[in-house]
Amino acid sequence: MRYTRTVTNELELRTATDDDYDELETLITRAFLDDPDDDASSLYRKVFEPERIQVVSDAEAMVGTGSVLTRDLAVPGAVVPTAHVTGVAVASTHRRRGVLTSVMSAMLTDARGRGTEPIAALWASEGAIYGRFGYGLASWEVPYEIPTRATSLPGSVPAGARLRHAVTSDVVDHLRAVYERILPERAGLSSRPGRWWEYLTSDPKSWRRGMSAERAVMYEDDGGVRGYARYRTKGGWNSTGPDGEVRVIELVAETTDAYVCLWRFLLSIDLVRTVKYGHNPIDDPLPHLVTNPDALGGGKRGALWVRVLDVPRALAARRYGAPIDLVLELTDTEFRENAGRWRLVGDSTTANCERTDAEADLTLDVRQLGSLYLGGVSAGTLAAGGLIIERTPGAVARASAGFGWHRAPATLEIF
Repeated sequence: MRYTRTVTNELELRTATDDDYDELETLITRAFLDDPDDDASSLYRKVFEPERIQVVSDAEAMVGTGSVLTRDLAVPGAVVPTAHVTGVAVASTHRRRGVLTSVMSAMLTDARGRGTEPIAALWASEGAIYGRFGYGLASWEVPYEIPTRATSLPGSVPAGARLRHAVTSDVVDHLRAVYERILPERAGLSSRPGRWWEYLTSDPKSWRRGMSAERAVMYEDDGGVRGYARYRTKGGWNSTGPDGEVRVIELVAETTDAYVCLWRFLLSIDLVRTVKYGHNPIDDPLPHLVTNPDALGGGKRGALWVRVLDVPRALAARRYGAPIDLVLELTDTEFRENAGRWRLVGDSTTANCERTDAEADLTLDVRQLGSLYLGGVSAGTLAAGGLIIERTPGAVARASAGFGWHRAPATLEIF
């Protein structure tokens, strides 16, 4: 849906065009306290979707924008078309003039109107912003900063398997195949359609931040490539000797052996004293495998935020960790079609959600529904904070079991 409408007497909201690319890049990079980089300026064109970008202009100048990427998201038991919101920026000269609200409303209305995306998701640069637009924090990650001399991962590569170095761009087909096999099994992962792999594995110097070119190591067994790690290195020396660093871009493994061997490799590279990786799920098994879990460091931080756009379609799209039959009474100030009472019936194989006049078991806002959606936040946690109200005894416990999942959501990529 293409927009052109007045925000105020001075400001106009419209849908972007191909001709807006350079000005969009300047607005977004400056909003994030950076400058456009000639080395990487053309890369985003690989995944550029101007028809899904909203811009606000003041006369001839672009002062606000927000983008939607057309991708799928893995959710408990399914993969669901999801509006991936990104590139939200407002010029510092035009804060508190309704620019952000206009852009967010246009993006969400367009996504809901398409009828194919029951949810939206984003990474928040500032967590205080998006709750007022109906988003709920739905997943967490744990960053590791591991001193390699303080812990280790015992063992060796199993017989018949091996690790193989490669230039990432040379083995993209292998990496894609592993990732696509993992995707349906792990809530929180985003699909990478079209030229997304080409974009993500581009390696301009400005992306390296003083590190080496991107490298890849693959784990192979009789079944082929079963896992990989993409990473960068940085050499260094101090008064006691080598002080090198590894920064992991992503680690993906479809078997336990692949996971363990890839981590063992990263923790034992010669001359390296620190390994950093930011996108570890909160249920990551590594702390239980290394000799000293305290050496992993890190603390939980927010990752994906989810906005439910179409309640019945969203709740019917995912699967449930335990049989669930509840009446949810929802509020949603942006999309009133979502408000009211919904009966949700589902299990690990099927689900249905329909309007009902029955008495509510739980009362909650669409923000809390977004938090529950990926299975990474418990209904019990939200109820303990007064964010979900229990109307029927035991309903919170049933919701916690039903919306829960056997693995926490994993978020490997900031989009």
